[in-house]
Amino acid sequence: MALTAYQTQFKRRMKRAIKLRAKADAKARRYTQLLSDAIGAAEDAAIQMDALNQIYNVDVSNYTLLTQALRANSGQEVLVDHLAQSTPGEEAIIFNQVPDGNGGQELPATPLFGELVAGMPILSPPQVDILQA
Repeated sequence: MALTAYQTQFKRRMKRAIKLRAKADAKARRYTQLLSDAIGAAEDAAIQMDALNQIYNVDVSNYTLLTQALRANSGQEVLVDHLAQSTPGEEAIIFNQVPDGNGGQELPATPLFGELVAGMPILSPPQVDILQA
């Protein structure tokens, strides 16, 4: 059975949305791993700073304000745990047959789905600066 324009539009829009979601997920995973690595490096630096503080009897902060906040609020273990609990593409994508809505006709194009909206552009009148007029 052939798909209607409405169903084809849904399929096209859904494929694009799934692709965007996968791209965002990959980026989030990459940044989460980088942040986890940075927190680990901050921990290594803190150990060295603590040793220097003891050896030279000084009191230099072991962490910057940012790394202290990251360590206190999330920590490397939490980030690694979140990465371990989810896998890329973890949600199965099943295309169910979409009911033939809108009489089989496509819905109007919308920029939300990356579609060009055809029509006459709405032009606002030019703004006149009263002080310069």
